[in-house]
Amino acid sequence: MGEDYAIQEGFKLGRPALVCRWRLANKRLPMANRHLRALAARELGGERVSMGLVAWAKQHIEWTLEDGSTEYPDGVLMIIVDDEGQAAMTVGPFEELKRRNLSNLLARARGARRECSHTKVAPETLWAVKGDELVFDLPKDSMPSGASTLVDDLARTIGMPVCRSENLLARVLKGNERFDELFLVSDEFGVVPAEDAGGQRALKFAGAYQKLLSSMKG
Repeated sequence: MGEDYAIQEGFKLGRPALVCRWRLANKRLPMANRHLRALAARELGGERVSMGLVAWAKQHIEWTLEDGSTEYPDGVLMIIVDDEGQAAMTVGPFEELKRRNLSNLLARARGARRECSHTKVAPETLWAVKGDELVFDLPKDSMPSGASTLVDDLARTIGMPVCRSENLLARVLKGNERFDELFLVSDEFGVVPAEDAGGQRALKFAGAYQKLLSSMKG
């Protein structure tokens, strides 16, 4: 791991209750404001995370991330919060997602959905192209992640309607409904078209995300 940061000197982190994994580019955090808004929307133990925690994360991202990510400039920024509300920040290496078939992406979306039931923000979500509409899986009482808000904005920019569905994942798993394209949107991996169910529009969103990463390296 890279350098660790903590709210208090010398404390020991307890059982992790919340873990955020955000992709870096050239020692910088793309979509920083989006990620921080999503962090502020998360819950721990049925209550929103404290604004002090969000301010702490923002301060370290602005003041110490560049030095702390020297070993892994294009790595992953991780924020870990324990069940007592104490937090630590660390930077580790980024590893490409090896399995990009639909079955694996659905499994990841299911895992993130379980996390969402506790924190109210899913770090990875399933998205689908159905006709001229873009649909993403998210419960009504939850908020989209930073990466999801980016894709939402990109779609609306090109005039593509976006619809939230709290049962999209279940509909896909049943297999009796046709979708034109399916892809995962992840705070860590970006836009990941399913190798066996992707398409041109999913690739376009993936390209826009990669362009954002490249712009941080200019």
